[in-house]
Amino acid sequence: MPRNVTTGQISDPFPVGEDAGDDDPEVRRRRAARALQAVAFDTIGAGYGEAFPAKDGQLACGRLLLARLEPGAPVLDVGCGTGDPTVRQLAAGGLRVTGADLSDGMLALARRTAFPGVFPPVFHRIDLYDLATERADRVWNAPELGPDGRGRFAAVTAFFSLILLPQDEIPTVLGRLHELLRPGGLLALGMVEADLDHVPLPFLGRELRISGYLREDLERVLVSAGFAVEECSGHPYAPASTSLPPEEQLFLCCRRVG
Repeated sequence: MPRNVTTGQISDPFPVGEDAGDDDPEVRRRRAARALQAVAFDTIGAGYGEAFPAKDGQLACGRLLLARLEPGAPVLDVGCGTGDPTVRQLAAGGLRVTGADLSDGMLALARRTAFPGVFPPVFHRIDLYDLATERADRVWNAPELGPDGRGRFAAVTAFFSLILLPQDEIPTVLGRLHELLRPGGLLALGMVEADLDHVPLPFLGRELRISGYLREDLERVLVSAGFAVEECSGHPYAPASTSLPPEEQLFLCCRRVG
């Protein structure tokens, strides 16, 4: 199967070509749950941007990265969705952007978009839990996001993608993002401020399991994963969809240490 080509409009539970039988039951359970989330985002598609049109905090983090990074610096957007606004903003600013997402539907929309900038973005379908592991290459055909990519990226962005993980998996994924960053690399993170651990909540006609942290707890998790928190700001947010409750969004700009 060629790289950077989706397997279809609706996300497959397992990538084409994978021998799923080598997974233990816990891995299969986790991956099945993640596949259901991906299918939910397949059906949401462009409706996500319509429900969350204001992206002030996210765009502010992007401006900070553009001010701190050299032209052409490689950046990984984890949970890139359709590519708006982060891939668009960073590509237009002259950075080399790689987008990663598990939703085939979202990636199909991203790949059909003509993004501005000198360097066309590259998109990969991958479970973010597999970043910086050998599964990135063996399962997802993305060696640059596996062990070969350690220290590759000048920055990583993860806006509201880690909220889809259970709290006990978030430190592991943060550790893997730490591995993909070069020493001193930047992490821009968006989370919901709430004490939630994989709680099922209605979301744009689907049910998703959402996690969050209180601000002090999130900063402790980041420090334990090897990041220095340089900036943290909170933004009250009322989604355009009346079916979704208001929320407090946290945006953190961090730097890899160690």
